[in-house]
Amino acid sequence: MWAVTILAVLALIAVDFLITRRPHEVSMREALSWSAFYIALPLAFGGWIWATFGSDIGVQYLTGYLVEKSLSVDNLFVFMLLLTAFAVPAALQQRVLLLGIVGALVLRGVFIALGAAVLANLSWAFLLFGAILLATAVKILVDQVRGSSHHVEVSELRSVRLIRRFMPVTDDYRGSSLSVREGGRRMLTPLAVVVVAVFAADVVFAVDSVPAVYGITSDPYLVFATNAFALLGLRALYFVLQGALSKLVHLGYGLATILAFIGVKLVLHWAHGIWAGVPEIPTLASLGVIVGVLAVVTATSLYATRGSKDSKDLEAPERVTAAETEPR
Repeated sequence: MWAVTILAVLALIAVDFLITRRPHEVSMREALSWSAFYIALPLAFGGWIWATFGSDIGVQYLTGYLVEKSLSVDNLFVFMLLLTAFAVPAALQQRVLLLGIVGALVLRGVFIALGAAVLANLSWAFLLFGAILLATAVKILVDQVRGSSHHVEVSELRSVRLIRRFMPVTDDYRGSSLSVREGGRRMLTPLAVVVVAVFAADVVFAVDSVPAVYGITSDPYLVFATNAFALLGLRALYFVLQGALSKLVHLGYGLATILAFIGVKLVLHWAHGIWAGVPEIPTLASLGVIVGVLAVVTATSLYATRGSKDSKDLEAPERVTAAETEPR
């Protein structure tokens, strides 16, 4: 199953690269079609998992997928701000997203392998993962209250500063090329800079998403499958939700609640291994809580932004021109 799943993921990525080979603006019809495909595919796979391995494994898969999908929607806010900050042309946006997704898959694979090794050898790792999720939930909640949950200061990104110091960058985008040769020297394009910035964001996303799904299932295969399916659909989902993301003004509260809930679940699981009288939270109950929280924050967000055409626009950072990425 590992081999088949990895081959399927590689095939889907290859298809996506073929689609984005010729840069073009993504129509809503195209985005909706691909989003429907990338939602139907993991749900159909979940149905097969349920029928083949039983309801317990099926619920674990579906719950893990829902957690990863909800976290990926929050990630789209940061992607949107980065694409805006770097003034990425509309025709190149899906290529940036695809490269970011490939980087995220590689990083998640590393984190999943490390997480599996740690959980298999260190019983207190559940306590550590729970603490990470609780700390992340507090940070998301504080940022949400302050209204700064999706602020991105491009000039402060370490990846961008490192590139500025060591590599020359062209003044404009050169199609889908990441580097070009000019005047006898190799130069990066602004596309390469924004891709690196997205990679840096992927590292942060992996820190909370992998422990979160390990709070649902301890099976590394299910952890990888849920992460892969959630990430593969991001490119299309971005263009579907691009106009609606600013309406989800309470999403941060929901994600903080979900991460805190899973963090408590992990701590209880660790405690149950030491004191048998400590109760554990069933996966089916976790699914109900996650669905309920997402439904509530979506409803309250839509209510809060009713009648507002722009609804709480995302606070866009200062746009970065290609010339500003030149080393000083």
